[in-house]
Order: sequence, then C-alpha cells, then structure tokens
Amino acid sequence: MQRRAYAPAAALASAAVLSTVLTGCGGGSGSGGGAQDPKPGQAGSSTAAAEPGKYHSLPEPCGYVSRDTLRRMLPGVGDGDEEEAKRLLQGQAAITYDTDRRVGCRWKLETPNGTRHLSVDFERVVSYQPGMSDENRAKQLYQRQATAAHIPNATPSPTTSASPGGSPSASARTADPGPGPQLADASVAPMTPSAVPSADPKLAPRVLDDLGDDAFVDDKLATTGSGVHRDVKVVFRASNVLVTIAYDQWTTDALHIPSSQDLQGKAHGLARELDAGHFGN
Repeated sequence: MQRRAYAPAAALASAAVLSTVLTGCGGGSGSGGGAQDPKPGQAGSSTAAAEPGKYHSLPEPCGYVSRDTLRRMLPGVGDGDEEEAKRLLQGQAAITYDTDRRVGCRWKLETPNGTRHLSVDFERVVSYQPGMSDENRAKQLYQRQATAAHIPNATPSPTTSASPGGSPSASARTADPGPGPQLADASVAPMTPSAVPSADPKLAPRVLDDLGDDAFVDDKLATTGSGVHRDVKVVFRASNVLVTIAYDQWTTDALHIPSSQDLQGKAHGLARELDAGHFGN
C-alpha cells in the first residue's frame, strides 16, 4: 500500500497567501484582469474627460437651403427650361468620408453674362485631445481660418484646455489629427495672386456679430486673363459646428465688376437662414 503525502499546515498557508497576492496583481479574471487601457476621455482614464459637443448631427445640405434662396443667389436659373432649372437647384453633394462629421453641397449657374458658384459646408468638430472639449477645438479651427483670411479684430476665443507642461498649444500641435473628414473639391474658386479685398471699408473683410458664436466675412476681387471674379466667404461657428459659405461671380466683362454688396448680402442672408434653421435652438 502506498502512503499519501500530506503538506504541512504552514506550507498550505503560504500557498494561499501567494495566490491572493498574485490575484490582486491582475493575474485573475476579475475587473482588473485583461482589460485594455481606456482611450482619452473615457471612463477610467487618468485624464479628465473632454466635454462632448452640443451638436451630434448635421443637416442634409443640398435639401436644407430653400429653393427661394437658391433662386435669389442664382439669378436666371428659372429663365430657361424648367427641368434644367430643377436639376440645377438640386445641387451636387460633396464627396465626404464621414457624413456624420462633414457634409457639403455645390451649385453652379452658367449664363451668357458669366458664372456663379455657391457651396455650403458643414463640419462637426470632434476633439481628440485629452481635456479639450469639442467646442474649444472648434474655436481653434475657426480662429485658424480667420487668421489665414487676415480678418481684423478676430481675436481668438479663450480655450480651457492646457497641456501638462502648461502650454495649451504645444501638445495640440503634436497630437492634432487635423480637421475632420475632407470634402472633395471643397474650394469653389481658388484665389489668384492678383486677388484684392473689397475697396469699400464697410464691405471689407470683417467680423460679423449676428451669426452663431463667432463669424466673419471675407471678400476678394480677382482678375485673370479671361475676366474678373469676386469671391465672398462667410464662416461662422455654432458651438462645435463650423459652417462655410463660398459664393462667387465670374464675368468676362471687365467693365462690370461683380458687386460686393450684392454677393455679401446674399451670402450673409443664407448664413442667417442656416444659423436660425439648424442652430437656433
């Protein structure tokens, strides 16, 4: 008959203590074992969660602009064939990679007197920077556009995030993934080296105080070998959404310069319509 071996009581106690220590170090299958590190802003992260943006969706841009507004901005669109007018007023949706983040639409009208282009772009900004809210990230992107357009008195809105080293912009430049999903052919009429701002001080590029949280209008006249064109852009920010309206008129008659007052007034009116319709709540 074989004898059974019995472990001394002291050895059994030591084994139990060792098992408890190993389990507490994450070796078990409890809540601490095998879990992946949370992403910045998620529960359990050591970094404070960034505040999500106010807006979580975007409108359908081609159907959002009213037909009456389009007819005012594209004069003569109804003078020809009604079926052709209907097709032009439907617009062309911009190609995006994520319609939850960015959408846009373009319209183009060609007449014997010239061409008009209109585009509307909505971008819902999402911050990927720990501790920076979506709205503060949108403020940064808005200010970047205002600075590039040389808008006077477009002072940056204060942001609340800061890097561990104390500089709010150093880590932002390092970890910045850039703007959201891009629009194909986002620019309607690129500026030429001869582009100059509107000569009328009242219509010069400036801050607008009746749109969203921040807004500006840019206005430039450009000359080319084939004619002249005026390009007007209105940009406004509503919380974490950036809206850009680009409106231009081309003409081959250099004696009839496209009017700043006409183009700015119509672009500004469309911006107020979009602001009140989707962001007025």
